[in-house]
Amino acid sequence: MAVATNVEPPRIIVRRIVDSGTAIPKGTTMKFTGAANTAAASTADGDAFAGITVEEKVATETDIITVGCAMDGVWLMDTTAAAIAIGVMCSIGGNQQIAITVGTADLVDGSQFCRAEMARDGNNRIRVRLGGV
Repeated sequence: MAVATNVEPPRIIVRRIVDSGTAIPKGTTMKFTGAANTAAASTADGDAFAGITVEEKVATETDIITVGCAMDGVWLMDTTAAAIAIGVMCSIGGNQQIAITVGTADLVDGSQFCRAEMARDGNNRIRVRLGGV
């Protein structure tokens, strides 16, 4: 599991509530969980996108209960798909990876969050723009 690497800095960063005893590396793709504005590391295909962390949260920092999450910017991310064409919309694919958006299901569950800015050509990491613009 590799976390996302920032290529172009984000302009929109939101604070998400997280479990105080959990370690969260910088670059972690987050999913919405439980109550309003609560997030955790994404682990499954179809998770609802809550941002990519722009800071690290150490498990021993129990007084910290929020992390900053990017909602835009350009990132290098791992893929689950064998081939991704440039320009296609992508969704959370599970275990900190992205997959090609399939039909309306990814729109409905909130997992679609980026557009590929390069084709996957054998390398498992591609450049994506959050928000798809």
